[in-house]
Amino acid sequence: MNGPSAVTPLLSSHPWVESRLLWKSGAMIASLGIVAGAYGAHGLGRRSGTTPEGLQAWQTASQYAVYNGLTLLLVSLHPRFSLHRFSAPAIAAGGLLFSGSIMALVLGGDRLKFLGPITPIGGMLMIAG
Repeated sequence: MNGPSAVTPLLSSHPWVESRLLWKSGAMIASLGIVAGAYGAHGLGRRSGTTPEGLQAWQTASQYAVYNGLTLLLVSLHPRFSLHRFSAPAIAAGGLLFSGSIMALVLGGDRLKFLGPITPIGGMLMIAG
């Protein structure tokens, strides 16, 4: 398949879905995951109120950010899925919602408790993508 067709309406040259943008987004998300992981390993434990469960949740969030960044890098190289209107945006948005909500919950504690339901929505978006 060389381009979009009526049979595959989700494939197109949509401005938000370009392999260059996917590559850059993947690199940025993976980098943020690495930075977050380093902060979790070296700085977060010194923060008052950080629990072992919070550190574990932070580690999970940073790992998934790296996984999602790498996934976007791979998707950007795929001839078909780099043009898909849903796949990569769902992976990116899901990863940001999933990891971001966990990190916000760890940093904000009870003040940001309302973000708890965002985490599974992000996970479902990642899976759908």
